Amino acid sequence: MKMSNDATTGLGQQSASETLKAIGRAHAGKLLGTFSLVGLENALLLAYPVFAGYAVDAIIAGNAPRALLYALVVLAFWVVGALRRAVDTRTFTHIYTRLAVPVILNQREQQQSTSTVAARVVLARQFVDFFEQQLPLLATAVASIFGAAVMLLAIEPWVGAACLLSLVLCVALLPQFAVRNQQLHERINDRLEHEIRLVENAQAPMLMRHYGLLARLRILLSDREAGAYLVIGSVAALLFVLAIWQLVSTPDVSAGHVYAVMTYLWTFVGSLDDAPGLTDQLARLRDIGQRVDPGLDKPELKT
Repeated sequence: MKMSNDATTGLGQQSASETLKAIGRAHAGKLLGTFSLVGLENALLLAYPVFAGYAVDAIIAGNAPRALLYALVVLAFWVVGALRRAVDTRTFTHIYTRLAVPVILNQREQQQSTSTVAARVVLARQFVDFFEQQLPLLATAVASIFGAAVMLLAIEPWVGAACLLSLVLCVALLPQFAVRNQQLHERINDRLEHEIRLVENAQAPMLMRHYGLLARLRILLSDREAGAYLVIGSVAALLFVLAIWQLVSTPDVSAGHVYAVMTYLWTFVGSLDDAPGLTDQLARLRDIGQRVDPGLDKPELKT
């Protein structure tokens, strides 16, 4: 289905990055406080395998006080995580409240149809979700990927080098993955902007075609993500083969060292596993950014 003239009005006049920057400027203090907790949580997460390795060696040596330091690290991680989650809800519900009204007013000003405005208010929530969900996940993934790779370079250089090589390959393939996903999200959002109109007027055959197409498009997105996960899983298996081979070949390797290497490698591949989902969300956000202009730069629309 092609978009009508009223739905295309204003497309291309803004971008996701511009909208995200506007939201960031408008709520800089709240976002800084939230993401400071995200950073602290990531630092504790990255330190976890080292302290766990020390704890394993201390337990084997019968040194209970040294081993118990690990429990303090675990407690600190969960305390910071609980505080971050409590702050998250307060921050992002406030931001969405301040975003929804300007979106509605600005879309009315552009003379969009009621169905388009309603759809775009829902889509605007994706910008808040980016700050609340995708950006912390992205920060955690980046910190975990690079932090784990650096730590592996320090303690098992060949394994660390292999991780960096797999990361380069992943980064090289992601742009093409994102372009196709954005095209699919564009088709889905075209449909969603007309959904209220269809609900009001369309007969059963047209409704079946509408929801059938939405289902097929979403299945295509899911299949692409599943394929990407399978590729990453295959790479992860090869990295573990290399790590196990290196550890087995190392004389007098300690249990703590083995634990640290395997944990850092699992951290690396687990975070790399987030790449397809994050890339898909960013592709979706780019399409939404071409549709939803919240008008946050207009003084009369600021709240």
